[in-house]
Amino acid sequence: MLKNLLDKYSIILASGSPRRQQFLEELKIPFSIKFFDIEEIYPPQLIREEITNYLAELKAKPFDTILKEDELIIASDTVVWFKNKALGKPKNHQESFDMLSALSGNSHEVISSICFKTKRATKTIHDCTKVYFKNLTSDEINFYIDNYKPFDKAGSYGIQEWIGYIGVEKIEGNYSNVMGFPLSKLYEFLKNEVNNPR
Repeated sequence: MLKNLLDKYSIILASGSPRRQQFLEELKIPFSIKFFDIEEIYPPQLIREEITNYLAELKAKPFDTILKEDELIIASDTVVWFKNKALGKPKNHQESFDMLSALSGNSHEVISSICFKTKRATKTIHDCTKVYFKNLTSDEINFYIDNYKPFDKAGSYGIQEWIGYIGVEKIEGNYSNVMGFPLSKLYEFLKNEVNNPR
C-alpha cells in the first residue's frame, strides 16, 4: 500500500520502543532503527501537544547533519495529560504508585506526536485520546507495578497490559495512540503527504 513511498525512502525509526517497532512491522513497513540518547527536557511553558511536538522534534534533530536524500526519520513522543499537568515516565515504584493512584477513578488524555524528517522538510502531527479509569485499589496498583514494572511508560501504564484490561472503563479516540503511536494518522501521512511535500 505504501510502495511509492518505500521506493523513494528508507525509513529510520528513531526509537528504542519495542511497541513502536512492532507497530511498523504490523503495517508492513520495512525500517531500520537508529536513535540518539537525548535528555527529554522541554520548556516549562509548553502544554499538551506542544510538549510532545517539541520532544518528538528534539529526538529527530540529531539527524540534521547526517540525513541522506533517500532517508525518512520517524520520531515520536507521548505524554499523559492530567489536571493541566504532563505525566511522564515514573522513576521508581513510589512515583508509579502515585501516578496510578491519581489516575484512579478519573479521566485523562494521552497525547502522542510523530515527527517526520527528510533532508528537505520536517513535519509533526499529533493525536489525542481520552481514557477513563475505574477506581483502582492499592492492591491492584501494587500488583500491576510489581508484575509489569511500567517505568518506561508515560503515566505509568500500558493500556495493552493487565491494568488496561481490568482498569480502563472506556476510551474516546484512537486506541493505538494510547500505546504511543497513532497508527491511522501515521499511515495517512505516509500515504498522502510525504510524496507530495508542501
